[in-house]
Amino acid sequence: MTRFNTRFMGSVAAVGALALMTSATTADALDRVRWQVPMAFASTLTALGDTMPWVAEQLRAASGGEIDLRVAEPGAVIPALSVFDNVSDGNIDAGYSWMGYEWGSVPAAALFGATPFGPESIEFLAWMTHHGGQELLEETFHPYNVHPISCGTISPETAGWFREEVNTVDDLQGLRFRAAGVGGEIFQEFGMSVTLLPGGELYQALETGTLDGTEFSLPTVDEQLGFYQVADYLYLPGWHQPATNQFLYVNLDVWNGLSEQTQALINMACMAGNAYAIARAEALQGAVITSFEERGTNVRTYSEEQLEAFWEATQAVMERRSEEDEMFGRVYQSQMDFLRELRPWKEQGYLPRDWMTRLGVD
Repeated sequence: MTRFNTRFMGSVAAVGALALMTSATTADALDRVRWQVPMAFASTLTALGDTMPWVAEQLRAASGGEIDLRVAEPGAVIPALSVFDNVSDGNIDAGYSWMGYEWGSVPAAALFGATPFGPESIEFLAWMTHHGGQELLEETFHPYNVHPISCGTISPETAGWFREEVNTVDDLQGLRFRAAGVGGEIFQEFGMSVTLLPGGELYQALETGTLDGTEFSLPTVDEQLGFYQVADYLYLPGWHQPATNQFLYVNLDVWNGLSEQTQALINMACMAGNAYAIARAEALQGAVITSFEERGTNVRTYSEEQLEAFWEATQAVMERRSEEDEMFGRVYQSQMDFLRELRPWKEQGYLPRDWMTRLGVD
């Protein structure tokens, strides 16, 4: 063997030994985590429910099995909409949910889940990571002994499935409608009777006429739940939820008991989960909208007059809620300040969304 080869092989051996030592050191620094993670959504729901199982799989692989988050389906361990309360009380170590479900007890939570006419998914992540969102999140939730981690953001929801056509906002008066978060309160401004039901109950409620309409999630999720079979009209855009943000809720005492390396790996996996979820969501919606139309769904776009009415109602609700709850007001103001700062880039840096239609591109 030549001197060069000897040196080369020696260097390779040294690098290999260092890698093994680093790997062993990293493994030694990781905590052995065995959490059952109840979810608010079924794992079969595209991008909404299958993100947390994906994150758990990545964590098992990256940690060599040391971090094992065992996802549980809604209702298997706790009721679907009770994740926050059970994590806060220490009944479970962690859970996965949409944050807007907590707004009855934590009003600002709704704005981390979705803000009507607010940040879209990428904008939400930008605000969270670079414009104070994470700090406000922790300030909001740590007093409840909960440490939330952004762990899945998806595209706008559909604005609503209706059994009858909605030509003006006056047509909303008296309708029985399922909605969640701030959007639900805004719909009430138009005389709607709003209720909150889990996704699994909505098909039957529409079919039997218990509900006149519902919003829930992405077109792909709405398709999986069969809404197109029991409601003839689908309305867009999803002004009430420009982004839908899911969080891994961890009991704060449990989180603080983890090593920095374990925390970092979980944080990294959840950030990857955000990328996975938004990519998966964006990849699939166009084809589903087309399939709805092919199957006879009347896909409608709200008029400028309707959107203006929704915007005015949103401002009234946001002003009222901000006066009632200081943290709600601070979070909303922070988001709006960021969107104002972003506006020159958002409006000038990107092609108009309908540029292909404008230019006649097939």
